[in-house]
Amino acid sequence: MDKEMPEAKYWGGAGKDGLPGDWPGSGGGGTGADLLTEIRFWTRIMKEHSMFIGAGLPCDRPDLIRRAQEFEARFADLEAKVNQATTLNPNLLRALREAVSDLIEFKHALLRMMVECQLRPNLYPLLIDHITREAVHFLALLELVAKTQPGEACHLHMLLRRVVFWIRIMKEHIEFIIHLLDPSERSLIHQAQEARMTFVHLLQTAMELESMAEARPQFFNTAARFVDEAIARTTELRDFKAAAYELLLTCRLLSAIPSPLLADHVRREADMAIVELREIREHIPVRRPV
Repeated sequence: MDKEMPEAKYWGGAGKDGLPGDWPGSGGGGTGADLLTEIRFWTRIMKEHSMFIGAGLPCDRPDLIRRAQEFEARFADLEAKVNQATTLNPNLLRALREAVSDLIEFKHALLRMMVECQLRPNLYPLLIDHITREAVHFLALLELVAKTQPGEACHLHMLLRRVVFWIRIMKEHIEFIIHLLDPSERSLIHQAQEARMTFVHLLQTAMELESMAEARPQFFNTAARFVDEAIARTTELRDFKAAAYELLLTCRLLSAIPSPLLADHVRREADMAIVELREIREHIPVRRPV
């Protein structure tokens, strides 16, 4: 499992429907309905990952394109089932876990071929690594839901691991955007480069705070302040992505972005990052002034 991902353990006691009751990033209050909402989100993301992979593979590898299309259809079917579900039954959970695990293996196989120069798609190796980490993140959530007994963990340290995960994802989003904008889009490139430096610094700080949390402090006011800043900067980045999406839709942006869906995809991920960061912020122990 990616070292940026926590082990699949409960954050607290079981909530509604036997699901974890204290999962930061479950879309709200940690109920079964909240987790189902997050699972719907990630199922759609996996479907779109498969779509983007298929579109970026070379035409002389129809076998890989076919596999990507099979994954797209598989997740489209799962998305329909999850959207209709009111609770996450064991059979659906098992199907999701198997599908995500298989997709991770496929992404790893693609990345391995790319770094060994056996495959030259219109996809960055870092992009494949990026979407693989997102799939691992989703699988960790599914494994957590499948657990029946709560586990012990260093709560604060694991919270900050998830902060690192999201800040790295946001940093890489803006790096991909920079490389897809047309060189003539100087104003937008300048804005994106400034955002990139902001997230480079945020990532460095997040990793340092995560390391400090290994000392298991009873409260960590600085970490709480840092997450507040991360939320503010991620909100700004989300707005930038939303603006880029609107420009693409109205044919007012020159770029190599293959579809407005990609801009909307990363905007939705920023929305999820904000939701989870806000919930993480609520769980970070702080000492109030006396």
